Amino acid sequence: MNVVECDVPRHSVLGNDLIEGADFRDAYRAPLSRSDLGIIEIFFAIFARRPGWMNLMLIARNKGAALAGLEVPTTSEIMNVEKRDHYSVGEKIGPWPIFFLGSDELVAGRDNKHMDFRLSVMKVHDGIGPSVVVSTLCMVHNKFGQYYLSCIIPFHKFGLQKLMTNALNAQRL
Repeated sequence: MNVVECDVPRHSVLGNDLIEGADFRDAYRAPLSRSDLGIIEIFFAIFARRPGWMNLMLIARNKGAALAGLEVPTTSEIMNVEKRDHYSVGEKIGPWPIFFLGSDELVAGRDNKHMDFRLSVMKVHDGIGPSVVVSTLCMVHNKFGQYYLSCIIPFHKFGLQKLMTNALNAQRL
């Protein structure tokens, strides 16, 4: 099994109201051959090893977004993904604040004046076998948010699938 697009899991702590009300949502599922991994290890298996071209694109995007007055991760947060021994709600994991942290789901994201987003990384145990589902929700607040979202969706979809595929191929999941 490879990375496949799927629905946002309905049992996610994101909740049905937020899921259904999002201006954009997507989710991708990948098998977990290493079902012993905790949710933090799964997050880092996917998001801590980005190709150089992706880091450059993120840095360029963040420079432009900062000029527009938006809160963005620093270049250091993009280039030096640091893994700590312990995480709590309110702290950052990678470049994003943590909104929820449980044994099978982590929700991080950012609230900004143009758009809020949530990223859920969830271990799923169902009839298909152990897997991870990475879901993204975006809630737009204004015209700039609509424009920004329409520009970034193709990069997001390609990039997230690439990160998950890379993690699978490197047997990190």
